[in-house]
Amino acid sequence: MTYPGTLLRTSNLLAKKELGQNFLADPKAAERIVNLARISKDDIVLEIGAGFGALTVHAAKQAAKIYAVEKDTRLIEILENELALASINNVELIHKDIFKVDIKNIAYDHKDSGKLVVIGNLPYNISSQVLFRLVENRDFISRAVLMFQKELAERISSPPGNRDYGRLSAVMQYCSTVKNLTNVGANLFFPKPAVESRVIEVNFFTPDLYETSGSCYLPHEQEVFLFKVIKAAFSKRRKTLRNSLAGSELELSKGQIEKGLAVAEIDPERRAETLCVKEFIKLSLALCS
Repeated sequence: MTYPGTLLRTSNLLAKKELGQNFLADPKAAERIVNLARISKDDIVLEIGAGFGALTVHAAKQAAKIYAVEKDTRLIEILENELALASINNVELIHKDIFKVDIKNIAYDHKDSGKLVVIGNLPYNISSQVLFRLVENRDFISRAVLMFQKELAERISSPPGNRDYGRLSAVMQYCSTVKNLTNVGANLFFPKPAVESRVIEVNFFTPDLYETSGSCYLPHEQEVFLFKVIKAAFSKRRKTLRNSLAGSELELSKGQIEKGLAVAEIDPERRAETLCVKEFIKLSLALCS
């Protein structure tokens, strides 16, 4: 791979802060991350934020096909050249915002190959939104190996009762297991970010695995409501559940909230960060009954 600083200077470009661009500059780190993703020759891979192809090139050597998503128009031609220099021909570039990519259609085009494997060095400013997007499409994804700001990675796996435990923690723990794979130092990026990074693996539950996870599988409509309850509960996290749920987008009266908390056997004076996923599920079911 060509050093990102060299590619930027040659093309008279600057990394865009508004896109959260910090390009992985160490080929050994890129290779290590791809190896940790356990990509096989039968896998169809969706890469989010291909950049200059640091992960793309290594992943393409192991996968059946890569769909490499890159939003920044300025990088597309450079990325194509980098892939050509590496003699890579199994990568399809998607010049789009990841939020406009139809993940379901990509999976359907390769339904005989199993679910997608997702990889990516995610821009810090959209990391949470990308995770919610993957949760929405998790029926088509087997696992995701993603690099985040270390602080966000810690929040994702934070247990109830911890100050880092929040909306994202509860949602991810409802539908997946999260495993820390490796840390990546700031000095391995260009430009160098102000924070350390961490690579995690997200394995989404299938319905038959919910029981062993200690959670339960909810039908789509109930799951959508569960996520709304979690969002509302954490919207005013310093307030009690009684107060944070009142006046939220749930549009429930104080009486309905009091009744739901009572049915779920949850003290209305508790705060959102003290509830485990099973308690959020009980509360959600009680509120929508």
